[in-house]
Amino acid sequence: MVVTVAEAKTYTADEYLALEVESETRSEYRNGAILPMTGGTPIHNQITGNLIFLLKAALRRQPYSIFVKDQRLWIPERNIYTYPDVMVIPRPIALQPGRKDTVINPILIVEVLSDSTENYDRGDKFAAYRTIKTLQEYLLIDQSQHHVEQYARQNANQWLFTEYDGEEARVALASIPVEIALVDLYEDVEF
Repeated sequence: MVVTVAEAKTYTADEYLALEVESETRSEYRNGAILPMTGGTPIHNQITGNLIFLLKAALRRQPYSIFVKDQRLWIPERNIYTYPDVMVIPRPIALQPGRKDTVINPILIVEVLSDSTENYDRGDKFAAYRTIKTLQEYLLIDQSQHHVEQYARQNANQWLFTEYDGEEARVALASIPVEIALVDLYEDVEF
């Protein structure tokens, strides 16, 4: 008996974008592969909602746009299209040439960690994010305890890592004039 293994179909970026526009669910594109995005937990959504509220309040009337989950980001050096949990982008927003739905110039990206994405968010995804010339800061937020990891760009190949633990901790963002108290970030979250 001969067993054959079907080769995974690869897609061009144009094929992915055409499918994504028509799709009711979001998918990430990684250099030819289309990967469905998983849904979030109530805790994940609570933390993300709290963060959006805090950023919106702190950045009112300032030249920044805040995007959450459904905004596609293109990372050309890695041939990746993805949907970060939260992005802050200075105005004017830069779009991928020829597109009206895909941004390219975030200064802050935030991911709320989950068991299924934590390794990717820390590893290959962060490596891809680091190729974005405009990116100044990357935050990883734990959804099982009061814990935030901050990576702030120091120069082209150097990032400063700082971690914050406990309700009393406060994160001073490096990319925008905002300070976030973990007690506020995790408000109403039951671990």
